[in-house]
Amino acid sequence: MKTRKLMLGAVFASVFAVAAWAHGGATGVVKERMDGMGAMKEAVRLLTPMIQGQTGYDPGVIREQAALIAAHAGDALTGLFPEGSLDAPSEAKDTIRQDWEKFAALAEQLRETSQGLAAAADNGLMMSGDGTGGMMGEAPGEIDFAEMPADAAFTMMGQVCSACHSQFRVEE
Repeated sequence: MKTRKLMLGAVFASVFAVAAWAHGGATGVVKERMDGMGAMKEAVRLLTPMIQGQTGYDPGVIREQAALIAAHAGDALTGLFPEGSLDAPSEAKDTIRQDWEKFAALAEQLRETSQGLAAAADNGLMMSGDGTGGMMGEAPGEIDFAEMPADAAFTMMGQVCSACHSQFRVEE
């Protein structure tokens, strides 16, 4: 369980480590996109210690922060990547344009899993296991998030973030 908590923290720390300095020089849609990513980063930073059992668990905070992430995901996210917006200081790879369908699918999965986290908020945390609830092979739309522990939903959401960043974000 402790290893899983450390892994969760490491995943989210590495995914969002450089966002603070990256905004320098950004304007227009690139700044808007970076600000949205920063808002999601802050939500994850607030939720991580709660999900890891390091701070008190509050389902209301889980729902609120999950809703914030959902509001920045899906079409709201893909709309911030118009043609010509991938040059510096953007951290987005050109591969977004080459594999737009995959990028859009991940943006939608982020929306679905963050809404799923909100639905799972009242279920509390899993006491043992690997955090997947045995459902990782299923598409987010096929999962009943309301039946899973919140930390399993949070892990799924984090995996979507990591998958998108590893494929479509420039490595620092």
